[in-house]
Amino acid sequence: MDKVLSNKKIIALYVLPSLLLILAIVYIPIVLTAYYGLNEWNGIGAMTFVGLDNYMALFKDATFWNSAWHSLLLALFSGLSLMLYLVVAMVLAARIKGAQLFRKIYLIPMLLSSVAIAQLWLKIYHPTNGVLNTLLESIGIANPPAWLAESSIVLFALFIPILWQYAGFYILIYYAALKNIPASLEEAAKIDGANALQIAWKIKLPLAMEVVKVTIVLAVVGSLKYFDLIFVMTDGGPSGSSEVMASYMYHEAFRAYDFGYGSAIGFFLLVICLAVTWVIRKLTATKDTIQYS
Repeated sequence: MDKVLSNKKIIALYVLPSLLLILAIVYIPIVLTAYYGLNEWNGIGAMTFVGLDNYMALFKDATFWNSAWHSLLLALFSGLSLMLYLVVAMVLAARIKGAQLFRKIYLIPMLLSSVAIAQLWLKIYHPTNGVLNTLLESIGIANPPAWLAESSIVLFALFIPILWQYAGFYILIYYAALKNIPASLEEAAKIDGANALQIAWKIKLPLAMEVVKVTIVLAVVGSLKYFDLIFVMTDGGPSGSSEVMASYMYHEAFRAYDFGYGSAIGFFLLVICLAVTWVIRKLTATKDTIQYS
């Protein structure tokens, strides 16, 4: 067995199928997207090479930068919401009564498709007979807003179902990380006189920090390329008020039939995601590792 594992040719043979698969579904599409961005193409006829014109046009496109700002806002809210998810996970991991039931409730959105969630929240936000406005009118608020039709609030109205959709996912990750912390550490801290807040801040949070770092990257990068629920609920409207980078890329490529410009947007979105990931990793990097004996 050791001879087999030390044979580089055999190792390469086992690794080759995975490498080819990754090459076919990840790296080749990235290269092709970058190349399409160098051309003017309607998706059907011949491509016309235009060099960096599409990429240069991005810097002058106010609609693109408006959509980029919306994506960054969503990423910011997603990152901040992780603190709330971590607190909920800590409460659930503290052996409270009914914790198992609450875990199941939080996981319900994960079982639904984005289209189903969008249809549910469209009913909630309906301006005349929606659940939310009906509730507001019942407590004396006259003329409640049309949540998805007003440019000033539509983006924030969309953030709520998006964050609700993924709450269970992050709570489950944090819950698993917290449950893996040795109970002896918490017991020793209690003997030393530490209260629940001190235990959470000095013991649980440092030991779960590596998981927190991963979820920050997942939440922020996932928000930057978010598309489906916004597309179903508002399609970027009204008047581009809820347009994000991914939806703008879709509109340019599949509705305006400008696949060259749409590809340029897609490749630029990839660059932004990589840059943000690098920045997050640098900001959260630690040289020293906390050790407990």
